[in-house]
Order: sequence, then C-alpha cells, then structure tokens
Amino acid sequence: MIRNVVRATIATLVLAVITGLLYPLVMTAFAQVALRHEASGNLVTVGGKPVGSTEIGQAWTGKQWFYGRPSAVSDDASTSSGSNLGPTSKTLADDIKANIKAVMKLDGPYHPGLTAAEIPVDLLTASGSGLDPDITPAAARFQAPRIAAVRHLTLAKVLDLIDANTYQRTLGVLGAPRVNVLELNLALQALQ
Repeated sequence: MIRNVVRATIATLVLAVITGLLYPLVMTAFAQVALRHEASGNLVTVGGKPVGSTEIGQAWTGKQWFYGRPSAVSDDASTSSGSNLGPTSKTLADDIKANIKAVMKLDGPYHPGLTAAEIPVDLLTASGSGLDPDITPAAARFQAPRIAAVRHLTLAKVLDLIDANTYQRTLGVLGAPRVNVLELNLALQALQ
C-alpha cells in the first residue's frame, strides 16, 4: 500500500514538473526564438514607443481617424469577451440602434441620404472577443469620405491607402479580406 502511494506521488511530481514547468519553458523559448514578434503580442512601435498591437482593437476618437468595431468590453483588453447576446435579445437590438445613431451622426454628413441598411454590419456589432482589431474593406471604404474631407485628402488617395492596407484571405481560402484599423490609421498619419 505504501509502495503504491510513493509511486503515485513520484509520478504526480514528475508529471507536474514536466507539464507545469519544462513544457511551458520550452514552448516559451521556442516562441521567443522562432516567432519573436508574435510571441511578444505583435506590438507596433512608433518612434521607439509602443502604440498598440495589431491583435487587439482599440478606441479611436475624432473624425480624423478610422474606427473599428464596437467593443463588447469597452476596449479593455484585460476582459476580452463577447456580449453573448442572441439575435432575439432586446439589449442587442438596443446596442445596434445606439451604434446606428452614432454612425449616422459621425458619417451621415458625408453620405447624403444614408440609411441604416447601408452601414456595414461590422460597424454596428461587436466581435466574439469584443476586441477585434480588423474591419472589412467595405467598412473602411464607408468611412473614406469622412476621412478625405476632414484630412483634406482626395477620396482616391484614401481609397488607395485602404487598398494598400487590406489583407486578403489567409492562404487564399481562410477568413475574409480585412483591414487592420491600427495599421490603417498609422499609414494615414504617415501621409500627413
């Protein structure tokens, strides 16, 4: 009996060291060597200072910036989570109505006769993580007239910038074309 307890204790300690210490250390070391940028959070720096991550959405305020999807977690990366609201949820319907109102106020003057149906859906709904860093090219193009007017750029220049910052499907088949809002806004800032 004691022999079995000793064996079980030793096996538990050995497995705990292997799975709880050695394996994580080896994987962390591998990631830091082979995938350094990704393992460090895909941080973007400007002038040597980190300004954000290409993997986490952030709030952009002001008419001069492209904005991303609404955040289900108030852009707090420490609480990444979706809203988990279903299609029949009154709260979700109210959130969408509030987002429609905000988009109409901000972009409506640059789209005469704008209706809610013309607003890209990703500008009205939060993503599953609540922190999606990307928007669809359609959502970026929707914002282009405002950006062009506020920044005194030609619409063609802004559309070219969007095209230059559009990622295609991964491996040609996975996901959808997307525009990273942080990278797009930094490219926009570099124009000025």
